[in-house]
Amino acid sequence: MRKGLMSLLVLVTALVGMVIGVQQTQAAAKPHYTITTDSTYPPFEFRTEQNKYVGIDMDMLKAISKEEGFTYTLKPMSFNAGVQAVQAGQVDGILAGMTITDERQKSFNFGEPYYKTGVVVAVSAKDKTVKSLKDLKGKTVALKTGTAGATYALSLQKKYDFQVTYYNNSDMMYNAVDTGNAVAAFEDQPVMLYAIKQGTPLKIITKPANGGWYGFGVKKGQNAALIKAFNAGYKKIVANGEYDKIVNRYLGDTGVNYKEVKAGGEDKSLGFWAILRANKSSFVDGLIETIKLTVLGVILASIWGILLGVMGVIPNKYVQWLSSTIVYIFRGLPMLVLAFFIYIGIPNLTGQRIPAFTAGVITLILNEGAYIAAFVRGGFNSVDPGQMEAARSLGLPYSKAMIKVVMPQGIRLMVPSFINQFIITLKDTSILSAIGIIELTQTGTLIIARNLQGFKVWLMVAVMYLIVITLLTWLSNWAEKRLS
Repeated sequence: MRKGLMSLLVLVTALVGMVIGVQQTQAAAKPHYTITTDSTYPPFEFRTEQNKYVGIDMDMLKAISKEEGFTYTLKPMSFNAGVQAVQAGQVDGILAGMTITDERQKSFNFGEPYYKTGVVVAVSAKDKTVKSLKDLKGKTVALKTGTAGATYALSLQKKYDFQVTYYNNSDMMYNAVDTGNAVAAFEDQPVMLYAIKQGTPLKIITKPANGGWYGFGVKKGQNAALIKAFNAGYKKIVANGEYDKIVNRYLGDTGVNYKEVKAGGEDKSLGFWAILRANKSSFVDGLIETIKLTVLGVILASIWGILLGVMGVIPNKYVQWLSSTIVYIFRGLPMLVLAFFIYIGIPNLTGQRIPAFTAGVITLILNEGAYIAAFVRGGFNSVDPGQMEAARSLGLPYSKAMIKVVMPQGIRLMVPSFINQFIITLKDTSILSAIGIIELTQTGTLIIARNLQGFKVWLMVAVMYLIVITLLTWLSNWAEKRLS
């Protein structure tokens, strides 16, 4: 009996092991893709209070991947940056309410068109002067960078004689109209309808025009298997009714009369403290990411900056020239341009992907390191030259005299400057949201995309930055007193 039970146990264990092994093999065999999406484009993509991305595009992608058996990593960023990331090979595809156009088909292969849309024009709900496109003459309209709405507006600009201004996300565009910085916004109809239903104080004054289809895109000539899987999965969810359920989940009756859509009333769940409580985990995660970028960036930038600073005072004109050139280049480049060059430009040249966080840290090292090098060199030069002469007269070689005599005195003078650079780096991390890093500023953008409460959310983000910067300022003052 015991032998029989033991044999049975061994057999069951072997079978379980085989099943697990098969499952692991199948899991390992599943294709995996990196897909980017617009970080703020409700109802097609937006982040919930639980930090999950949902919306028509997101739910559709989830359903298609389940049908076709592939997995994916989502990389949210601004639409314009996402398009460039696909072209640079940083990601495999983009699903972001992207309208299929002849121009885009030159650079992208698109899957099955999945949603028909059109562009509408919206003005402030309080505006009684702008009732048609003719009333835009001589006025400024707001556009979202890289969108079909922007393209349509530009095609009408000469005819209706209006000026344009650009924004990277929808909320900033809506806010510009609401505050009077622009009189109108061009936006896709479903996005504008959703925003107005959520309480955005705008009203639509035109019927949908320049209709087009949204499509899933990959870089032209690449990722054919991904497009094939998307098309097959899309057809399946249309056939089984899942696609209609997804669309109705966010838009309800898609035949809604746009003239009857009005801004919603005051929602108590959108009060200041309610928003803070509902999104506290997101704010904490964003703040932690900001601090991680800041600390890592400052430490590595300090090492790089000190090295460049030392090179700048070495009695060798070629080494000094090299140091000055590097500092000149990276102090002269705007940080946003440098971030895009590292994250998008370099992969275009090399074909190798660079993670957004890594690209962000490299950007901070090069940019902040150049500024650190400048005050490090100044700190060393501020040490009395007689110190170096005295050390050399005692028989110390230049390197030892520099390390043991000049550098300790110079670094002591630089400590307040290092603390100040820490504060500057903390603020500069907000720029890295442009390449998809979800730090504190990007967290605010994502929350606003969901609740459209720009003033309240940005006030919270500003207070968080001020608290951290105040603590660092106190640290700087304490360090100065201790070293004076």
